[in-house]
Amino acid sequence: MVKIAVAGAMGRMGSRIAALSAEYENIRLAGALERKGHPDTGKEFFISGPAGQGNPPPVRLSDDVFEALAEADVLIDFTQPASTLSNLKACVEAGKAMVIGTTGFTGGQMEEINGLAPRTTVVMAANMSLGINLLLKIVRTMAEALGDDYDVEIIEAHHRFKKDAPSGTALKLAQAAAVGLKRNLDDVAVYARHGMTGERPSRAIGIQTVRAGDIVGEHTVLFGGLGERIEVTHKASSRDTFARGALRAALWLQDKGPGLYDMQDVLGLK
Repeated sequence: MVKIAVAGAMGRMGSRIAALSAEYENIRLAGALERKGHPDTGKEFFISGPAGQGNPPPVRLSDDVFEALAEADVLIDFTQPASTLSNLKACVEAGKAMVIGTTGFTGGQMEEINGLAPRTTVVMAANMSLGINLLLKIVRTMAEALGDDYDVEIIEAHHRFKKDAPSGTALKLAQAAAVGLKRNLDDVAVYARHGMTGERPSRAIGIQTVRAGDIVGEHTVLFGGLGERIEVTHKASSRDTFARGALRAALWLQDKGPGLYDMQDVLGLK
């Protein structure tokens, strides 16, 4: 049995992770965390257990990370970079594992995460869906095969509430293509075009962003050659895809040693 705590438990992702945890006989929700001053702090909420398993005790919503972690084995966090980093420090101190789905970290924050992760067990991924993680592998293979004769463009679309751009998933896809093409993404990435830009640099990797309505998440990788193009697209229709991936990661962590892992490790794709 893996006991989880959920950060941002009342948010769009956290609430789905908490609700879906009830479908797993070997997962129990043991803690729920929200920001300081959240209006629901202190309230109890109930998660129905799997059929025939009875109902677990109610969970009290806390704004104290150590209280939320007290009965848990692992914290699942899809919140904001600063709070996720703070929660990771608490997990290290409390000896708890962590699953991180938060995106938008700065270079400095990633350095801190890389320094902290070896002191506990962490799965961190910009996207926890099975489809996207298969796509990452496919894109690298396609880039290796097609080489410099094909231009690479990535188009991503998300809901109007998403705070970072481009998405962490788009950056991962761009990185996969760059590795396949033996390029340094920092040197060739193009994030916007406007005005008289001139001809497209042959080694550029374009990453374009759309924000509109309630789009859950769409990513297209386009390989454009002279006379043909290849497009590979992933569309998420429900956040439950990412929530189930996070729960799968929490289960996978049970017997793993300290270190920083990703969903490629969880799914056995490396």
